[in-house]
Amino acid sequence: MSIIYGKRVRLRAVEREDVEKFHTWVNDPEVTRNLGIYLPMSMQDETTWFEGFGKRDPNEKPLAIEIRKGKAWKLIGNCGTFGIDTINRSAELGIMIGAKEEWNKGYGSEAMTLLLQHGFETLNLNRLFLRVYEENVRAVRSYEKAGFVFEGKMRQAVYKHGNYDDVLFMSVLRSEWDSRKKEK
Repeated sequence: MSIIYGKRVRLRAVEREDVEKFHTWVNDPEVTRNLGIYLPMSMQDETTWFEGFGKRDPNEKPLAIEIRKGKAWKLIGNCGTFGIDTINRSAELGIMIGAKEEWNKGYGSEAMTLLLQHGFETLNLNRLFLRVYEENVRAVRSYEKAGFVFEGKMRQAVYKHGNYDDVLFMSVLRSEWDSRKKEK
């Protein structure tokens, strides 16, 4: 797969030099508040995660999210497709925008739109879904902007920060993606 370009964002392969930045982000409580990460991660943990890519399905390797800054590109997070079900043509998506100074600028929505494009147009999937904590209103709005539809809720499914939170399921179908493309 080559680099996937959007208007302000690009998705590229994760490189070894990205690992240090990822390590910083996955140990920042503000960044991980709405992620499934709840324990500190060592640099060795992050390196092991990176080195494990060679054993994974190539279609499930994570992608680095970068934005244009002048003539250079700035790493702001990562995203990916995982749990690909080849019979039902579905997969789960995940995203982390770790550069907090770039939050609330629409980069997450654009990156997720590019990830949907990859899932439907490169991987030929029919349904892409994600899970999001109900309290993460900013992410829910971002996913809706990218075309995700609310499917359901697992009540009090996660315990974080001394409270239980509901987990929402959201998805996009290939037919919805194709309709949105025709509208543009």
